[in-house]
Amino acid sequence: MKKILMKLLLELLKDSKRSDRELAKVLDVSQATVSRMRSKLVKDGLVQQFTVIPDLAKMGFEILAISSFKSKRTKEIREKAIKWTMAKPNVLFVARAEGMGKNAVMVSIHKNYTDYSNFLNDIMFESKDIVEDHDTLLISLRGFIAKPFSLKYLAELYEK
Repeated sequence: MKKILMKLLLELLKDSKRSDRELAKVLDVSQATVSRMRSKLVKDGLVQQFTVIPDLAKMGFEILAISSFKSKRTKEIREKAIKWTMAKPNVLFVARAEGMGKNAVMVSIHKNYTDYSNFLNDIMFESKDIVEDHDTLLISLRGFIAKPFSLKYLAELYEK
């Protein structure tokens, strides 16, 4: 990747709401150049979306769950998993994984423990013939958080 494109990407990681004019000043290029580069980052798939990272607790969520599963693997199961997780707006991330005897991981958010418990019961009922084992780590979004989730740290990593 060209150095100037990487600089733009890092600036967007820090704060994607900045205007092309502001970014042009920081990068010492024209506003039109920033607009073209931003479009290229999106077209090339380096930027998948421009979004915000909200305070989940202030939005009413109390729990973040990181769940790992051991499940059977077939094309049909994969398609069912994609369809099921895409229909669940509280599921933030799902992927294959390896380790600790598990082969899939899911990150989800929940209003409270009852909401989480109902969600887990739905998973286990709907996938009783697929999921062989699961474990979940529950994180209180209202408790102590030493470092809040942010992609700006990735920019700092590259700038060192």
